[in-house]
Amino acid sequence: MSAERRVHLSRSARPAYDALDAFSQTAARIAAEAGIDDRLKEIALIHSSQLNGCAYCVRVHVERGVAAGLTADEIAQLATWRESGVFSARERAALELAESYVFIHEEGIPDEVYDHVGGILSEQEYVALSWLLVAINAFNRITIAGKYPVPPRRGGPAASESA
Repeated sequence: MSAERRVHLSRSARPAYDALDAFSQTAARIAAEAGIDDRLKEIALIHSSQLNGCAYCVRVHVERGVAAGLTADEIAQLATWRESGVFSARERAALELAESYVFIHEEGIPDEVYDHVGGILSEQEYVALSWLLVAINAFNRITIAGKYPVPPRRGGPAASESA
């Protein structure tokens, strides 16, 4: 099956996709109520999408991250967050937890990650961030399986810089 003829899960079984979207919105409400601000949320969602190789979700969450106040430098530093000094302890904890959820098949959430992140985030924040990460990993898989296109932007900053 070619990419052009690939099944688009979000269109082919809309009730299932709508349920996932509703779940994601519930997770976002829980996160907001727990004190997870949009900046922290988007840092975790961008990094998860990067690690999963989901270009579509990276684009969506970078846009949301910029709206939440992330700078180009901070977004660029996500790939090297362990070596970078631009992230707070809370943001670093969120990035560490995001990586554990992406690679959960390797060893679950390791005790050292659980203990470290739990020493920085409250239990409610840990729970809320975990649900956000469950949701983004599901969306990443749907998008990657469907090979959702990520064409070049037309008329945006990147297009005008190359002209």
